Amino acid sequence: MFGGLSGLTTPPGSGTDFGERMLNTVASQSIRHLFTQSESVEVAVRCFPSSKLLQGSIDSFKMSGRGLIIRKDFWVEEMSFETDAVSIDFGSILGGKIRLKQSTQAVAQVTLTEDGINQAFQSELVQKRLQNLTMPELTNLSGGEPVSFREVQLQLLPDNQVKILAKTDLPNCDAVPVSMTATLDVERRRRILFQNSQFEPEAVDESLRAISEILTKAFAQVLNEMVDLDRFNLDGVMMRINRLETQGKKLIFSGYAQIDRFPGNG
Repeated sequence: MFGGLSGLTTPPGSGTDFGERMLNTVASQSIRHLFTQSESVEVAVRCFPSSKLLQGSIDSFKMSGRGLIIRKDFWVEEMSFETDAVSIDFGSILGGKIRLKQSTQAVAQVTLTEDGINQAFQSELVQKRLQNLTMPELTNLSGGEPVSFREVQLQLLPDNQVKILAKTDLPNCDAVPVSMTATLDVERRRRILFQNSQFEPEAVDESLRAISEILTKAFAQVLNEMVDLDRFNLDGVMMRINRLETQGKKLIFSGYAQIDRFPGNG
């Protein structure tokens, strides 16, 4: 059971306590299990004096990760969180696990890239919410047949704006383009909304603009029902958003995480 703790060494002059290094190692291994893949995951535990660790008291716990993949398809450029004081079962560390005595909250930040967001639109989970849709607003266009949206491409713009292109097929017209701009916003700290959506006719052939505008409005409704963080919660970790911001080709979320347990620890 100590196999995962092998290789622990103290860098010369670091003064790092063995208990803290052991906790760092166990925590890093546990957190990596949250992700399908990770480029790097780093953990730092602050505990002063270090003897408090024997009573299970930690001043703060910080995690930072890069190149993370969640549920096989959702790419996260960077994720970090830092807790306040944490109470743990010290004995669980000796068994290569971490058990919290009580839930704790952490300040969190998540960075997504434009490419990562577009890859997410191709995931099975998202595709299911874009296909075979029956919408009253589209009955006249589709003849009552289900409608599916495909080839979604999102572009991040300044001031939390996005431009989105997509295509859909109708019974008598294939590959009808959808073109819109919208403002990203947060509802109840967990849902991402595409507010103030506007049809962008310049990207659509004039003969299809009337149809495309109706499809675009329907597509905006679909998007507003789709991105709910509760569908993407990590094992034992619930994320909430206080604010979001577009910065170049990146979308940055700031908020908090409620950590109920470490993955694989029950």
